[in-house]
Amino acid sequence: MSGRAGSAYRGLRRRLRQQAGAFRRWVEHTRNLVHLSVLFAIPLLMGVVTYLSNSLAVLPYLLFPPLASGSYSLFTNPESPASAPRRFIGGLTAGALCGWVALAVTARYWYQVPPGQYQVHAGAVALGLFLTGAVTWVLDLREASAYSTALLVHVTGTAQIEYVLSVFLSATIVAGVFVAWRRGVYENRADLLYDSIRGDDRVLVPLLAEEADATAMLAARLAGAHDAGKVVLLDIVDDEAVASVERELIDTDATYSGDAEWLANSTDQPLTQADRDDLEAADFDTETLDDIAEKHAVSAAADRLETDAARIETKVGVPCDVIVAADGDSPADTISRTAKQANCDLIAVPYQERHGGLSPTVKQLFVGDIDVLVHRSQSGRTRWRRILVPARTKGVAHSMIDFATRLAGRTGHVSVCHCIDAEGKRREAEELLADLVETFTGRIETRVAAEGLQSFLAENAPGYDLIIIGSSQDRSPTSRFISPPTFERLEDIETDIAIVDRNYVDDRL
Repeated sequence: MSGRAGSAYRGLRRRLRQQAGAFRRWVEHTRNLVHLSVLFAIPLLMGVVTYLSNSLAVLPYLLFPPLASGSYSLFTNPESPASAPRRFIGGLTAGALCGWVALAVTARYWYQVPPGQYQVHAGAVALGLFLTGAVTWVLDLREASAYSTALLVHVTGTAQIEYVLSVFLSATIVAGVFVAWRRGVYENRADLLYDSIRGDDRVLVPLLAEEADATAMLAARLAGAHDAGKVVLLDIVDDEAVASVERELIDTDATYSGDAEWLANSTDQPLTQADRDDLEAADFDTETLDDIAEKHAVSAAADRLETDAARIETKVGVPCDVIVAADGDSPADTISRTAKQANCDLIAVPYQERHGGLSPTVKQLFVGDIDVLVHRSQSGRTRWRRILVPARTKGVAHSMIDFATRLAGRTGHVSVCHCIDAEGKRREAEELLADLVETFTGRIETRVAAEGLQSFLAENAPGYDLIIIGSSQDRSPTSRFISPPTFERLEDIETDIAIVDRNYVDDRL
């Protein structure tokens, strides 16, 4: 494959991955999943029933309208009591039975007309609908399509019990497909669709700031919620760290005595025997001294990481690996490369600022292809029991709630809120929150506030240990310029904040 063709192929593959990721994020929303299911399920079901109708005379074609409308009600409201298969099958069958009984009785005892020659009459229709309403009410089989099956008996060309049986058979087929979809797809949509539920087990923590210890504990509690969880601690040895060690070696006033004891006393960590041997053979060669300084800096960093890893394993019980990496083109590139090599699907990095905004390292990680969590610690807290999650209509809401439930555990408390600017939007907001939280377990409450998000957080933040917000990367640059991201307006809030940015796209395409 030529260079130009290879570049075009990689570009096409990257766009396909992006489109696949965008589609998966779109279908993660319950409403979109339901609408997509309706789009395909109802035509497929009606096609199957039509095929059976052409093969079996017992299934009249005029039965399809109530089946189609009833199927729509089932799939669009899978959690509603009205979507119970018993009610669907029983309601349609009861309507057909009541309509047939009304037709047969009025034709035989009222008008004395044989059922096969009977014309639609208002009295028979009224009686059939009355019986349908009474029976479905008493048996708790209230189903709107039942009234349709009660009426269709007048135009199907049959007044026999076969019509009732055909309704029962076709309704059973539809209900069976619905139950399979609800149990296999809808109720398991978190495991099937939401990346955060099945991922983020291996978390990389770059120790880049003083608050990194708290961030490492947060990452450990996230990973520890899953059986396969693991934390990877990363320290980057850059040129500045190597130069600092080298200066200590050169600036010492001691005289080289052949055993390099003076060198061991000039640094925080003792030299290994290999370092001593290198020194004795080096005769202070500058290049070798640079190598020894780098090795010593790496050794010291590894010792620090091992200490942190042991502390995390003791407190949280999650396995920890340590990696010391040499600085590359930039810290962000080094972090991303290390995360891929360690097979990590989440990077938890301490919050860093520069000139009043996010540091270049964090900004570069935000535009990468691995999920990122930026943690701003206020007081070194290592347990988070009460967590607030402001949720919007799009973006990383599922990941944010999943992280919150992991951190809160069984005894913690999670609040998911949505702010509105008009009371007319309250019902829509409540439905949004219900869709978001219904796939999670634990102590979760939903709150709808009729005020701005910033003022809501300023008033309520002190009651929580952690606030989890999105990075707003799904918004356009113009939108972000007009209304800056929420995390950039929370300088005065003295509560831990976690900023979640989802970048992960499946590479299996």
